[in-house]
Amino acid sequence: MASDAPGSSLSYREAGVDIDAGDALVEAIKPFAKRTLRPEVLAGIGGFGALVELPKRYRQPVLVSGTDGVGTKLKLAMALAKHDTIGIDLVAMSVNDILVQGAEPLFFLDYYVCERLDVKIASEVIKGIAAGCKEAGCALIGGETAEHPEAFVPGEYDLAGFAVGVVEKDRALDGRTITEGDALIGLASNGAHSNGFSLIRRILAASGADLTRPVAGVTGERTLGAVLLEPTRIYVKPVLTLLGEMEVKGMAHITGGGLTENTHRMFPESLAARIDATRWPRPPIFDWLQRTGKIATAEMHRVFNCGIGLVLVVAREKAEAARARLEALGEKAYVIGLVERRQPGAPGTIVV
Repeated sequence: MASDAPGSSLSYREAGVDIDAGDALVEAIKPFAKRTLRPEVLAGIGGFGALVELPKRYRQPVLVSGTDGVGTKLKLAMALAKHDTIGIDLVAMSVNDILVQGAEPLFFLDYYVCERLDVKIASEVIKGIAAGCKEAGCALIGGETAEHPEAFVPGEYDLAGFAVGVVEKDRALDGRTITEGDALIGLASNGAHSNGFSLIRRILAASGADLTRPVAGVTGERTLGAVLLEPTRIYVKPVLTLLGEMEVKGMAHITGGGLTENTHRMFPESLAARIDATRWPRPPIFDWLQRTGKIATAEMHRVFNCGIGLVLVVAREKAEAARARLEALGEKAYVIGLVERRQPGAPGTIVV
């Protein structure tokens, strides 16, 4: 028989899940999410699901979806107690992925999981997510916050993000029009973005480097930690503008796998990318990582973006116009190579 006698019952809070804290978080983040809303959003934060219309200007809309996390970059954010930009990384990783197919991001959802909810930390993280959505022009319409008592590391959290976008069916980018001789345009990164941090953390541990201090000739007046936590660039708005003005044949988001494993993913198997690494200034943080970790150059190109966060393919005769237009839109852009015929047994991307 059930009993309500004092001391004889347990609560969800005593089991490690604080419903009141979860409710407080929802109320705290609503103003930030509200600032990201688009006209197509019919119902957002707070319900079991969110309702979003397709923009009426599309004739044959095709939905494009992407999901990602931020990897062990989270470990640095937690070590430095800096939680306000990691959400920008989370948004960037997914919206840049759907951008490469020509998609305009419509909405974003996040998944935040921890051992026990700290409303202040979670609010900082989600404020960053809202800032990333605002930069990408997509709506933060919902998400999930989960407490996993005794099943997660106390004091830590993990993140996942989900983006949905839309592209006109006949304007979706699939790389089929890429041909030998086309030019590669590289857009500058903000640093390591959200990839390679397992190796970065290994370098930090082996070197004993102090994240709270500057590194002469590498970080300027900023600390090493601040440079490594620089959030991933969101390329959505300038690239969508370019797509509306000239033909772009393909794009690659330079994430896990670096330049050599990502660039040729947009190509037919008969083609390869030849990239000249002298065509852009490599950020000093990559020189420091390579020198401190004694990393081979080929491994640097296979793990890190090395200063190029997005690669576009355009016809050779349009390369300079595309580069100049991206510069006018606020991007640092470089003509970094060309498309060539892929030889039997040769890699899909060659960095020289």
